[in-house]
Amino acid sequence: MPTVTAIRRVAFEDLGILTDIFQARGWATRYIEAGTADWAALDPLANDLVVVLGGPIAVYDNALYPLIDHELKFLEQRMAARKPTLGLCLGAQMVAAALGAKVYPATAKEVGWGPLQLSGAGYTSPCRWFAPEKTFMFHWHGDTFGLPDDAVLLASTESCAHQAFIWNDVVLAFQCHPEVRARDLENWLIGHAVEIATTPGVHVKPLRADTKRYGATLEKQGRLCFDEWLDSLKIG
Repeated sequence: MPTVTAIRRVAFEDLGILTDIFQARGWATRYIEAGTADWAALDPLANDLVVVLGGPIAVYDNALYPLIDHELKFLEQRMAARKPTLGLCLGAQMVAAALGAKVYPATAKEVGWGPLQLSGAGYTSPCRWFAPEKTFMFHWHGDTFGLPDDAVLLASTESCAHQAFIWNDVVLAFQCHPEVRARDLENWLIGHAVEIATTPGVHVKPLRADTKRYGATLEKQGRLCFDEWLDSLKIG
C-alpha cells in the first residue's frame, strides 16, 4: 500500500480534499506535527509521497523556530533523491528553499479568492484545471520565493509572480491553496482571526461569501488537478 506523510503546522491547515483523494486510492496517510516531531528519527525517503502543508510562520524565521532547519534538511534529502513531494503555501516556500531558492516577504499580502494566470507550461500541465476561465483560487500568504533552478513556472498572479511550479515532474508546489475544502474554511477564519483583524482590506464576511461562491468549483478542479498529477507519478 502506498504511503503518504503530511507535514502539518496548525490543525486547521490540513490535507483538505487530498484526504478524500488518498482514501479513494487506498493510500495510507499520516500527519507529522512539525513543531513536536522527532526529526532525527524520520526517514525522508521512507514514504511514496510527502505533502508539506501551510502555516503562519516563515522560512526565514528559523532562529525562532528550529523546526524549520530540521524540515529543510529533511526536504533537501528528499529532493536529492527526487522523491515525489507536494508543497502547499508555506510548504511550497519550504520546497523552494530546499531547492536553493530564496524565500522573502512579498510586496503585498494576498488573502482571499482570485484567479491564477497560467503560463504556457501551466496550460499543458495538471495546473490547467485551475485556469481562470475554470475557477478562482484561494490565497493566504504574505511571503513569496524565487523560482528554483530547473523548475518550470506554471502560474502567477498580479501581485505574486511565482504561484506554482513543477520540478523534474516529481515535485509540485503551490503558493496558493488548491487543497482547501470549502466547509473547512470557517476554521481558517477563526484560526487567523488576529491576522484578518490587522490586515487592511481583509474582512470575514467577504471571505465567507466568496468561499460560498467559489469553493465548490475549486474543490472539483482541485480533484482533477491532483488526480492527474498523482497518476503521472505511477505510485503503487
